[in-house]
Amino acid sequence: MKFIALSYVVRRALLNGRNCNRLGSTAVMPYAAPEMRLLFTGAANGGLFYWKRTMVSPAEAKLPEKDKEKAEAEKSVVESSYWGISRPKIVREDGTEWPWNCFMPWESYHSNLSIDLTKHHVPKNFLDKVAYRTVKLLRIPTDLFFQRRYGCRAMMLETVAAVPGMVGGMLLHLRSLRKFQQSGGWIKALLEEAENERMHLMTMVELVKPKWYERLLVLAVQGVFFNAFFVLYILSPKVAHRIVGYLEEEAIHSYTEYLKDLESGAIENVPAPAIAIDYWRLPKDAKLKDVITVIRADEAHHRDVNHFASDIHFQGKELREAPAPLGYH
Repeated sequence: MKFIALSYVVRRALLNGRNCNRLGSTAVMPYAAPEMRLLFTGAANGGLFYWKRTMVSPAEAKLPEKDKEKAEAEKSVVESSYWGISRPKIVREDGTEWPWNCFMPWESYHSNLSIDLTKHHVPKNFLDKVAYRTVKLLRIPTDLFFQRRYGCRAMMLETVAAVPGMVGGMLLHLRSLRKFQQSGGWIKALLEEAENERMHLMTMVELVKPKWYERLLVLAVQGVFFNAFFVLYILSPKVAHRIVGYLEEEAIHSYTEYLKDLESGAIENVPAPAIAIDYWRLPKDAKLKDVITVIRADEAHHRDVNHFASDIHFQGKELREAPAPLGYH
């Protein structure tokens, strides 16, 4: 009877495609002889893997817990290579291991600090004036809420600033698919801008720990701004890019005030976060002042890109007719 019951369960498991973990369940093992149990745990590929994992060598038994965890992690990486997605080992220039998954060494860069921070696009027509006044109105509640808490202000600013590039790149991408035409590199340029702004946010989060009500405010502002900008970009890309250009001008002003407080001692000039040092290739002893300086330079570049894009539309052309500023941070 034991043999009949065991044969029935094994046949049923094989027909149903059940793995060896199920074969080794309490439904089977009571009927199996000790030597048969080992056979069942090695009956299939999955079972063989399970059997190997349960076998511990004397050397492995002596490993500390941390070493065991590291060995398990290495095994899991090897297993993922079955799908061809395991990442090769990446190191810094000094040979140390690259610690970031959110960006790679070839996506880091030295910020161009020679850019003119004082440039301003003077409103020339009605739509320019609408864009300019809209940005000035948006600044009022920001000034009232954050006042001179520039760390929190920067965090909020970056959650908004990373939206336009993503929306513009997404809509250009869909347009390219619909019309079977190239984008002139503008899809990638706008997505680069969105990613750069997101890295600003990742840096600021390391410096400023947002409170619960600030996180709630971010959710509300992003929800409203994304949908409003999405509709605006569909209706008038020229106005959308102009608004972003003026938003970046305000960002330059905010970061300039931030630097003034750092220089005066009102805000402590703490060491730069590790993620910022690697992303902007800053010196290892870089300070917060260095980080804010390179972020401000990035905002100036985004200002130029969006005013340039708006000018192209105002000339009655499409973005793909002008060279996209790829890699222009």
